[in-house]
Amino acid sequence: MAAITVSNLTKSFPTAERRAGGFFARLLPARHTHEVMVVRDLSFSIAAGERVAFIGPNGAGKSTTLKMLTGILEPTSGIAEVAGFVPWRQRRQLAYAIGIVFGQRSQLWHQLRVRQSFDLLGKLYGVEATTYALRLQRLVERFDIGGLLERRAAELSLGQRLRCEIAAALLHGPSLLLLDEPTIGLDVTAKAALRDHLNALSREDGTTVLLTSHDTGDIERICERAIVIDRGALLLDLPLEELRQRYLGPRAIVLETHEPQPAFAYPGVTILAAEPYRITLSVDTKTAPIEQVIAAALQRLPVRDLIVEDTPFEEVIKTIYRGEAHRRAHVAA
Repeated sequence: MAAITVSNLTKSFPTAERRAGGFFARLLPARHTHEVMVVRDLSFSIAAGERVAFIGPNGAGKSTTLKMLTGILEPTSGIAEVAGFVPWRQRRQLAYAIGIVFGQRSQLWHQLRVRQSFDLLGKLYGVEATTYALRLQRLVERFDIGGLLERRAAELSLGQRLRCEIAAALLHGPSLLLLDEPTIGLDVTAKAALRDHLNALSREDGTTVLLTSHDTGDIERICERAIVIDRGALLLDLPLEELRQRYLGPRAIVLETHEPQPAFAYPGVTILAAEPYRITLSVDTKTAPIEQVIAAALQRLPVRDLIVEDTPFEEVIKTIYRGEAHRRAHVAA
């Protein structure tokens, strides 16, 4: 069963232009000119339990799409189902099936203790007392927030608050979790911990995760698939590993050998550096699959250690957008 199904979703907003002229002309109603298309004929499907990144530059239409998927906005045309509901028609029912976390917005009451906020949310969602107690215990353990329950939300650090925010979004047992920039402003340690918690949550409970983030570390550590949009239209929809293989540049392999002066030749491979007992190779993965190069190196050289250096995912995303910009320029010409 699909957790999210989107078909030909489109959203446009009318723009208005003030009348030219003096003071009295500006008092007249603005003239409608045209529609600005923010989301264009967008279609995709997300299966239950998937962890998907929803990627795009600023202004790509990500936030508008999320607002339609949560029922805040109604599309101009097209259809969508989220957890079996049409969001803009069944927003109340949908609220019980999804959890939402925005990195810069809080659903905790700042002047209340965290436990009091949790209790209030449990009552608002009508969670049965025994179910609530068991679920809270599991979330406290999973997100390591036992020591935070009696503190006021206003006293928490950003990392502590976000762990509590995600726990709060899961108290009613949603099948789908929507995350918008969940690690924004966190330090490296807090980011790593939060990513690990989210991974464990999805794997153990089968929770579907839809993540928007400009932090490629979030995408790599949490998601298994990426939907890329630009100017409101679908650009790519691929498994993360396939996206990396298709768009990454050369990858580096560092070989430490028992041979004093190692040498290696293979189609699509160039030597970046050669040192005593060590050689660094640059592999054009479009010509030479990385696993074939490694197999050949192990066969030809007395290797004692091997390191494959991945291209940062941020570079993969930049390559995608550069390619799209080049394509548009070529079409315009």
